[in-house]
Amino acid sequence: MYSLVKTKRKGKVKPKKSLVELSGFMMTSKKGFVVAETLVFNLEIMNKKLANGVVSKQVFKKYNRLIALLTELLISDDDSGDAFREALNHIEKFRLEVKIKYREFLKQQELEKMGKQLTLLKKEADKRMFEIQDAYLNMKSSGKGK
Repeated sequence: MYSLVKTKRKGKVKPKKSLVELSGFMMTSKKGFVVAETLVFNLEIMNKKLANGVVSKQVFKKYNRLIALLTELLISDDDSGDAFREALNHIEKFRLEVKIKYREFLKQQELEKMGKQLTLLKKEADKRMFEIQDAYLNMKSSGKGK
């Protein structure tokens, strides 16, 4: 794997081994990127300011898809509570993904915005799941009484 280094010799390729201590955001593409007239499939952005735009665009695209899915799941009339469990799983999966992959490249404001809305949706799903479990237990206990 190689990294392009901007020096007086433009387009000079430097081995990745010398950049081991640096971390960046890895962008992959099946089509590839054209860099210095060379087709590159894996591109790592080292500058956090440059990575912020790319990362926030990707994360907010996933976030908007997640919000649409969660609203659909929370609106559904599911008596078993499976939709609410699925919503909670999707929320937790997204939080872990952001924490592991994207946290260092996103701004604090972006993280807080997403966190607040996801917390509200999680509370709503928990509340509805508790109501379904409570109704199920009440139905079960009232059926056995003499």
